[in-house]
Amino acid sequence: MQAGQVLSGQAIVGEELALRPVDIVIEGDRITAIEENPRAPPVWICPAFFNAHTHLGDTIAMDCGSTGDLVSLVTPPDGLKHRLLAAATKKDLTAGMRASVTGMIRSGTLGCADFREGGREGVLALRDAVAGLTFRPVIFGRGGGEDLADGLGVSSTRDVPGVEEMIRHARNAGKKIAFHAGERDRGDIDAALSFEPDLLIHMTHATKRQLRACAEQEIPIVVCPRSNWVLGVTSSARHPPVRTMIELGCTLLLGTDNVMFIPPDMFSEMAFLSTIYHLDPRVILRSAVAGSELTRTPFFIRKGARAAFFTFDPAQSALVCSRDPVASLVKRAQTGMRGNNVFNLKTQ
Repeated sequence: MQAGQVLSGQAIVGEELALRPVDIVIEGDRITAIEENPRAPPVWICPAFFNAHTHLGDTIAMDCGSTGDLVSLVTPPDGLKHRLLAAATKKDLTAGMRASVTGMIRSGTLGCADFREGGREGVLALRDAVAGLTFRPVIFGRGGGEDLADGLGVSSTRDVPGVEEMIRHARNAGKKIAFHAGERDRGDIDAALSFEPDLLIHMTHATKRQLRACAEQEIPIVVCPRSNWVLGVTSSARHPPVRTMIELGCTLLLGTDNVMFIPPDMFSEMAFLSTIYHLDPRVILRSAVAGSELTRTPFFIRKGARAAFFTFDPAQSALVCSRDPVASLVKRAQTGMRGNNVFNLKTQ
């Protein structure tokens, strides 16, 4: 955006996601002022999404073996995805990830937390994939890739031998630690909690005691509901226990998981979460933005923040009839609707 630009509309402002008619003043890539404007046009301005859990490398395996189960498809080291990744060229892997990232940007997602397979080469491939794009990945490396990445991404504690040494090494290097836990059952959650991680993924079958520990230790939880249903680890609104997470004060984040069988589309993920789990739309939207805290420069629209948001013109669709723009963005908006313009942040 150009220095001194003013954008007017109905903005979803702050972490409270309050809808306000405003002028947003941007200088460089920063919001320098948010001023009330009762005459602001009926264009919606929404903070950009942050997809808090992806496996972007799986783009090259899209819809291959989509009828399998968790173990046969994605469990290391011999799951189908791992065999396909091992056989892929770096050129194809990088091109696939770039294609997914480009689609994410078009749909208002300007960052993600990616579990990056392939060691150091895998991390470098993702960095090549986002080169020149205004998109901020937070990379959790594996197989040695954590040395170059922002953190260490651990599969279930029962899938990874020598996890204690890996975590000790990552901690000494000042890296973040993220675990898959509780995806198919609750048996690996206590072990993950014992390492005091910075992020837990799934927690599909977590107990109230385990969730209370997450709340007390302030460990964010990323739920990936579509993935859980596709992989058959849940068929009930009781799993993942998102309502209990919220009631206990857990920090709830939203991710899409493996591109192999779930497109990294946050509009679809929010709509699914709303349909199955019947949450307050603002809780859902907040979970789709709040993962940006991992970048240390969150995407919420507030003075001093980076300009990372998109505009949506409801007059270009039936959404012109909406009585609640936040609810409509969560439940009804779709990638590719006319009037959707993304304002990109600069990658640091």
